Amino acid sequence: MQELGYTLVSKKSFDEVSDNLEKNSAENQFRVLAVHDVQETLEEKGFERDALKIIEICNAGFAYEALEKNIDVAMFMPCRFTVYRKNDETVVTLARPKMISEMLPDSGLDNLATDVEERLIKIMKLSI
Repeated sequence: MQELGYTLVSKKSFDEVSDNLEKNSAENQFRVLAVHDVQETLEEKGFERDALKIIEICNAGFAYEALEKNIDVAMFMPCRFTVYRKNDETVVTLARPKMISEMLPDSGLDNLATDVEERLIKIMKLSI
């Protein structure tokens, strides 16, 4: 089994990388559905942690095609990036779509998952 996540590291600031991911997702036909500021949410409950965001994105055409092949794909939707700081660097991790096709081996998702993953990695590379 391959790695669950694909990770890139940047010297850019947390905010710059987060903003770039949102902008580049939209410019590459993915809609930003939600941005979860985990740091803020935890601080509201009295827990302290460094910056962490989860950015959820979707391309409706790809989502429709995947769901038509196997409804269980819905358990893994939408696509997600996590952004956080570690050792004075900004880390971006993608929950890899190809893992879905490995978890649902007879779903016919291999080509679609590979295409989506390549597009998301491109967005990451543009953003860091």
